[in-house]
Amino acid sequence: MSFSILKQIGDAQKKATVVDVRSGDTVKVTQKIKEGEKFRLQVFEGVVIRTDRKESHTARITVRKIASGVGVEKSFLLHSPLVEKIEIVRRAKVRRNNLSFLRNRSGKSARLTAKKFDHLAVNTLEEPAAEPVAEAASVAETSEN
Repeated sequence: MSFSILKQIGDAQKKATVVDVRSGDTVKVTQKIKEGEKFRLQVFEGVVIRTDRKESHTARITVRKIASGVGVEKSFLLHSPLVEKIEIVRRAKVRRNNLSFLRNRSGKSARLTAKKFDHLAVNTLEEPAAEPVAEAASVAETSEN
């Protein structure tokens, strides 16, 4: 199987638009959870401590929060159909991609310096325009036949 075929399959699984999430952001991730035959929405709010493969269909973020005095981490695939919505609540000034040092800290030493940002612009997803590349490919296929 060639790489181009695998890339096409992966790109077909991607969502059209995804919020630009960075390390140090405090986010609310709304996730679908199946209980029996029904789905419900659950919100997980915490600090993004890691982002992986942002351009890939396997893009992932790791979110950490403190629940009842215990640190809880959860990884979310950005293009998963179970991830309903990601909202950026707060943005912080960080100098690295992986904030694993926060695992060893608690209280005031675990705080990150807040940074001003446009809350509405960051959380608004613009719809992509029609892709001329895909249309050109379909025109080329029909001209060959």
